[in-house]
Amino acid sequence: MTEQEFSPEAIRERLLMIPAVRTFGYRLEELGHGRAVLVAPYETRLDGIFQCFHGGLLATLADSAGGAAVLTVAGAGAATTTTDLNIRFLAPCRTDARATARIIKAGRTLILAEINIHDMEGRHIAVSQASYMRLRKST
Repeated sequence: MTEQEFSPEAIRERLLMIPAVRTFGYRLEELGHGRAVLVAPYETRLDGIFQCFHGGLLATLADSAGGAAVLTVAGAGAATTTTDLNIRFLAPCRTDARATARIIKAGRTLILAEINIHDMEGRHIAVSQASYMRLRKST
């Protein structure tokens, strides 16, 4: 699969088709070649046990931001899947969460991303790395 031209409009459209993006109300704040910034609204009804943003939802945000960054290098129509994701939580989050994803390396098969999550006060909430695999589209 060859890399396609970077098209912010096509990537925005693709992201809006993803049910999790709509369900969790993610806002796309920024797109650049190899970079994406997503913001997830904080809702207390989805808190974890410690009355803060649930860690699993922060991991979902990290994966979604990484996936958006992948589309900036693979193309809006690329078929990709997450193969690995790790996350380290650094502080509780009680505001909206901003995930900034950057592509580390885009290989022929694997694309590696780093994702940093901050709260709206600028506090570093979590750091994550993820691997994505380019898939062959079935005909």
